Amino acid sequence: MRRATGQTEHVSDVWSAPHHPAPVDAVVPLPGSKSLTARALVLAALSDGPSRLVRPLRARDTDLMVAALRALGVGIDDDGADWLVTPGALRGPATIDAGLAGTILRFLPPVAALAEGPVTVDGDPRMRERPNAGLIEGLRAAGVRIDDGGRGRAPFTVHGTGRVRGGAVAVDASESSQIVSGLLLAAARFDEGIDLSLAGGVPSLPHVDMTVAALREHGVEVSATDRGWRVAPGPIAALDRVLEPDLSNAAPFLAAALVTGGRVTVPDWPETTTQPGAQLDRLLTRMGAEVERTPDGLRVTGTGTVRPLVADLHEVGELTPVLAALCALADGPSRLTGIGHLRGHETDRLQALDEVLSAVGAQVRQLPDGLEIEPGPRRPARVDSYADHRMVMAAAVLGLAIDGIEVADPGAVTKTLPDFRERWAGLLGEPIGVQR
Repeated sequence: MRRATGQTEHVSDVWSAPHHPAPVDAVVPLPGSKSLTARALVLAALSDGPSRLVRPLRARDTDLMVAALRALGVGIDDDGADWLVTPGALRGPATIDAGLAGTILRFLPPVAALAEGPVTVDGDPRMRERPNAGLIEGLRAAGVRIDDGGRGRAPFTVHGTGRVRGGAVAVDASESSQIVSGLLLAAARFDEGIDLSLAGGVPSLPHVDMTVAALREHGVEVSATDRGWRVAPGPIAALDRVLEPDLSNAAPFLAAALVTGGRVTVPDWPETTTQPGAQLDRLLTRMGAEVERTPDGLRVTGTGTVRPLVADLHEVGELTPVLAALCALADGPSRLTGIGHLRGHETDRLQALDEVLSAVGAQVRQLPDGLEIEPGPRRPARVDSYADHRMVMAAAVLGLAIDGIEVADPGAVTKTLPDFRERWAGLLGEPIGVQR
């Protein structure tokens, strides 16, 4: 069988995912959104004055973004839990460690193009497999010189000259919406702005909507066209920002209510938001949960049944691992489609989910753009994290209902939620259970 990429060999850290069939009853606060934090950092770095980011996510992805911007000359200082961002003259030479963060891979190069000097972007071994040709070709069309050895992937070097022409740019963003967002975020600083047209579709479109909303909040003129988006050249206004909780990271905790027939509340759930994770209320309702907004936050209550799901997850691909885990525990077969682009994420998530769900007893069939999942007799298994934070979260959900789930390299969760295991233990009132 073909193996998903990103799995860890010779791992000494193994997590015994807690088995907890009893109903949970918990309030789970969550740190700031990774997606919003990444956008806020880039816009603050390119703005016309200092900014304060309140309650940002502090995790591997965002810490690496901070380090990358600092390497280009941006001042970012800690003030308690906040970040104070002071724009500076962007400059190279610099070498950027993107880790396994798609936000850095695709948001940082347009910023680097505005710097004076060469900027090289590289990262973890799996980063060199993540597709990025769409962004590289888009930047070239905007007048930027990039050396990538013809790979369309990391490592590559952006030869910044302190300015970018911009103008009309056609881009293939079929592999990631971050390609569009990366170009839009920096475009107001291009001489001609950008008139970006899509060559094909774009997955996770709500993330582009998030980018457009953030730009407008910073006073940037953005308009939709029949082909894509147009950003006018001009200043990016400095803005102090309070970050919303990460709704995608809420997925495993809310799923725990459904699996155990219990109740979980996530406080500070926004009334309106551009986060795709907001669709959890609709999706979990379809899977048998009772969902309500209360003065305390979003509350999900399990009914004792997990229903199967037939859904196009094209706009909410990052929720797929946890939803797929629920499908393996449902009372009938499920079909998840619109997620072929997940093969290019932290790992090939469709292959990884096939391997993990099959290991615990489900029958899985891969489709060109998704998965069919039929629950089977449940069995214990030791599974990989595939160096993927979402796969650790999916395994945690499986462990609630299946005794004997072990996860190799659970530290992959540091990417977006470093204390996930502690929060999970708090949810369940159980010890963390790490073996060394």
